[in-house]
Amino acid sequence: MHELSIAQNIIEIVRARIPEEELETILSVNVRVGTMSGVVPHSLQFCFDAIIAGTPLKNACIKIEPVPFVIRCRECAKESIAEFETAICPCCGSSETNILTGNELDVVEIVLDDVPVEQR
Repeated sequence: MHELSIAQNIIEIVRARIPEEELETILSVNVRVGTMSGVVPHSLQFCFDAIIAGTPLKNACIKIEPVPFVIRCRECAKESIAEFETAICPCCGSSETNILTGNELDVVEIVLDDVPVEQR
């Protein structure tokens, strides 16, 4: 289950960017996960939740935005969402395609609560 190490890396990214005293104010960590990235979103969610339990990040949640597998055909120049995880153009059948999206695994946003901890 490589989602565990991915969740650990996401938390390392958060800790590197947010001061220790503000970790409790994190509401969400938003990530983009491509359908071809090899990451199982449900497993990533489970691992993230397990790692943050009992830490200053315990109230944070991970929000996963799925990114479809999109290709552009070099023959007909059309973009399409590739089905069945194949890079063959569904419009003309060409295998001469470029992958545009679907391999992403990015932390795109860390959302903090703007209410100080002592006022909650």
